[in-house]
Amino acid sequence: MTNRLHDRDIREPLFDFLEETYGKVRILEEKTMGKSRADVVMVTPGALYGIEIKSDADTYARLERQVKDYDRYYDYNYVAVGASHGLHVEEHVPGWWGIITAERAESGVDFYILRRPGRNPGVDWKKKISILWRPELAHIQERNGLPKYKEKSKQFVAGKILEKVPGPVLQAQLCEELFERDYTLIKEEIREYKRANGRK
Repeated sequence: MTNRLHDRDIREPLFDFLEETYGKVRILEEKTMGKSRADVVMVTPGALYGIEIKSDADTYARLERQVKDYDRYYDYNYVAVGASHGLHVEEHVPGWWGIITAERAESGVDFYILRRPGRNPGVDWKKKISILWRPELAHIQERNGLPKYKEKSKQFVAGKILEKVPGPVLQAQLCEELFERDYTLIKEEIREYKRANGRK
């Protein structure tokens, strides 16, 4: 048995580790962010965490660009790495990024938090709120007594929400929407939203 860990070896056990560490979480996988794709987005009641997995089979070739994209979208970021990266990964991510190392063990995979993340200083609220679908934005509009802006674009609506809803309130509501997101219903919800608002 090789000690090298591939992405598939790390991913599922990592989700269990995050749940044990953070309690109530929702895991979303493979989310597009700019020109990159976030391996994992972890939703907690108060924050969004972006998590990039670098297995022992991966290199750092794309990490610099990925870091820039993660830092635009998420409140906190982690890199989760195979043991072979443990000594050098700190050189490749900013100081506010957390680092989790993964090592093969007899019982499966052991995880260690090498460094906890600090709050990301570069998060862009326009990028972060773009994660939400239009019906989710409509729900936030309704909760905060905002006009429906039926004829306006998603980008316009997001801008109005950012303008009118205080940051701490919006943060909690955004996380709540992602906790409640139901992928099995969303196509019908979007169709219904467009029908109700006269959009094709």
